[in-house]
Amino acid sequence: MIDDLLVSDLRDWEQAERHFASHRLEYFFPDRGPYRRDLYPKHLEFFRAGRFRRSRAFLAANRVGKSIAGAFEMAVHLTGKYPTWWEGKRFHGPIKAWSCGLNHLKVRDSLQRELLGQLTRRRNGSVSEVIGLGTGMLPAESICATRPKSGVTDAVDTIHVQHYDPLGNKDGVSVCVFKSYDQGVDAFSAEAVHVIHLDEEPERAIFTECSIRTSTTKGIVLITATPLLGMTEMVIELMEAFRDQPPMESSSNAVYVVQASWDDAPHLTEEEKRQQERQIPPYQRDARMRGIPQMGAGAVYPIEESAISVKPFEIPDWWPRCYALDVGNNTGALWFAHDRNAGRYILYREYFRAGDIEAVPPSIHAAAIKGARNKDAWMPGVVDPAARGRSQTDGRRLLEMYEDLGLDLTPANNSVESGIQEVLDAFNTGTLKVFSDLQFFWQEFRLYRRDAKKGKVVKKKDHLMDAMRYGWVSGRDIMRVRPASPLKPAGPAPADRGGPLSWMG
Repeated sequence: MIDDLLVSDLRDWEQAERHFASHRLEYFFPDRGPYRRDLYPKHLEFFRAGRFRRSRAFLAANRVGKSIAGAFEMAVHLTGKYPTWWEGKRFHGPIKAWSCGLNHLKVRDSLQRELLGQLTRRRNGSVSEVIGLGTGMLPAESICATRPKSGVTDAVDTIHVQHYDPLGNKDGVSVCVFKSYDQGVDAFSAEAVHVIHLDEEPERAIFTECSIRTSTTKGIVLITATPLLGMTEMVIELMEAFRDQPPMESSSNAVYVVQASWDDAPHLTEEEKRQQERQIPPYQRDARMRGIPQMGAGAVYPIEESAISVKPFEIPDWWPRCYALDVGNNTGALWFAHDRNAGRYILYREYFRAGDIEAVPPSIHAAAIKGARNKDAWMPGVVDPAARGRSQTDGRRLLEMYEDLGLDLTPANNSVESGIQEVLDAFNTGTLKVFSDLQFFWQEFRLYRRDAKKGKVVKKKDHLMDAMRYGWVSGRDIMRVRPASPLKPAGPAPADRGGPLSWMG
């Protein structure tokens, strides 16, 4: 009896395994279980954005599931089998698609494998048959035909896929062609296409051509990539799009960018993360673990983010503080605190508001800097020395306008190269740290670079980078401790904090 039950269980297990192998599409992003879709909000955001945007990018760490997300979406478009929870783009008939990667071997081993399964050829006498077809995202019964790619073992050039209408009736055949970037930009021209999946970063010219190919069909372009090549032209464009990203539902033509790290991959255990981290070179960790591109030789601050970031914590009242303000077409500010025990400074708060003085008057910025109920109005600040010039609104000096609004400001030293070197030295020695949740700061930090020809700092989207330099070079000299509240007098200074005199700014 027990043997019969074991055989029955084994048969059930083998049947389930066979069903999963031939119907993988049904098992991704389920309602329940350890891999349920509500644990993957970044993936769902990426899918949903296709409803509103023609082009999207999923910049993610290794093993987060970005390529699987791209293959999953490609499969539902090719078959028309959209899951009931799907909120992304829908096509109402068969489509023409391209699935593209770095070279033919990588396309075969990643994109082709995800869509079709691990293919091998077996000879049966004079007949050669393909083994493994239908064990990828595309169900075996949906694959009408495949055409092999000449010159690449086990590689496929084209797939013909049965498409179904919403009622489950066959209504035509979709076509997917595998392409590679090493074919050159000419291989991406002259056709109208509905869906193009670019796995790993393409050249800018290829992305442009793909955008053109999908324009007449009202189609979509998907990029799924780990940014290992650093701040290339394509990645810079994506990072700038992410920094200035309007709401998903807007009519913007910009690429919608989703970033994901290992923290967004619940299928990775902490032990797996530790083992993989030990195998990754330090200079690749931000890209492979966090999906953050490295700028390499072009970076103004060529240093790992993880080496200078700290988790946010409450700044003690006895730490001296100041802020640094940069003004112009946009306005940004950063707040500094001094941990004298540890001999380090912390960048702990940020402010950024787009718009020139006519669009956003100084009163708006001053109110934000002073904080709710003017709780930070006591704090001294340093400001872009250009504020001593005249505003375009009424000829008054910006510095005077801010002072009239209650800010205590001192013009900063604006020596660019020497200031950058001082900040870099502070980062390298561990003297300056940054809260990890400063969104605008980190976006600017990743884009802060020198041009390739002359090595000059690119003066673009750098307001907080300038503020950091002002604060580090000039702000430390004017730091003060928060005054004691009359309702809550300051207690005696703990001995390990150096006594009352050491609190003085």
